[in-house]
Amino acid sequence: MQVAGTAQSELQCAACAGQCLYEPAQQALVCSSCGTRYGLETDADADAAAEFPFDPAAPDVDPPVTQDAQVHHCETCGGDVVFVGAALSERCAYCDGPVVSTGHDTGYASTALIPFRVPHKDAHDAAVDWVARRFAAPGDLKSVVSSARVAGIYVPFWTFDSDEAVNYWAKYKVRSGKNTITRETRGAVRIRFNDMLVPASDHVTPLIRDGILHEFEPRRLRPYRPGYLAGFGAERHHQTVAEGLDANVSDKDLLIRNQIKSDVGKSSVHGVRYLTDTTGIHYRRILLPVWILHYTYRGEALKIVVCGMQRRAYGERPFSVWKLMGYAAALSALTIAFGLAWGAGGLL
Repeated sequence: MQVAGTAQSELQCAACAGQCLYEPAQQALVCSSCGTRYGLETDADADAAAEFPFDPAAPDVDPPVTQDAQVHHCETCGGDVVFVGAALSERCAYCDGPVVSTGHDTGYASTALIPFRVPHKDAHDAAVDWVARRFAAPGDLKSVVSSARVAGIYVPFWTFDSDEAVNYWAKYKVRSGKNTITRETRGAVRIRFNDMLVPASDHVTPLIRDGILHEFEPRRLRPYRPGYLAGFGAERHHQTVAEGLDANVSDKDLLIRNQIKSDVGKSSVHGVRYLTDTTGIHYRRILLPVWILHYTYRGEALKIVVCGMQRRAYGERPFSVWKLMGYAAALSALTIAFGLAWGAGGLL
């Protein structure tokens, strides 16, 4: 990830020497002084979705590098956020904790990214709209969220491809008269995983992942350029490919087990065991855009995540106890009324 030297010169307006920031609505750098627009398109854009082969048995030829950067280290969650150009926040995008500036960062170069497409205001509106549609939300929740801060950050992800040759053993239950019998079976399946999206940081929580998981489209990937990060934070990749594959184990295991159960084609499949031969591993190191809105409701810190690609919102929210009690009372009244009506009908 290039963050210094030529990165800074790329952000300087050629017309007035002002500072340029990336504007999602225009998909371009825009000078904050004179408004001049600079497109970031390149002839290599179509190649940004390229994947890289990985051989677990081969030597590691991809060492991390240390570069000077505008790095903000969060004193609360420990996250390190890199800024290109002027840093726009003194709070952590992940947890809203205070940050301190440091002068260097060690990590791996991102192969590609998907630029922000959702502007700041639209992201904030999406978070407010999401809250307004929540069942049994407190009456003042919308106003609390409306005044909250939203921060944009590029978060690190992997994509992985692989071919799995799976041999499995499993048990299932069948009925025989009044008895239930457990039987055993074995078989083999081949599975092709394509573009499995895996967080490349412990700071990418399930909420953040869910906020963008369904919106990933490889065709939107662009080659990494510092201009896309101007005005946003970004967390650099710090995992080796092997560490990324380890982080993907649980997701693969679940999908393989589901495929085995489908292949068995029986109900009550259990006791699944399998061995898999993994080949054809390919990967990408990418950055994906998210907006994170932090708010506090009655002393509880909560967040709403908005996908920076498609405006989809996911979040954490409180419930109104009084509304829940009211809904429960109304449901009970309807149930009683229905019971009385049913009973009266039976007497006629």
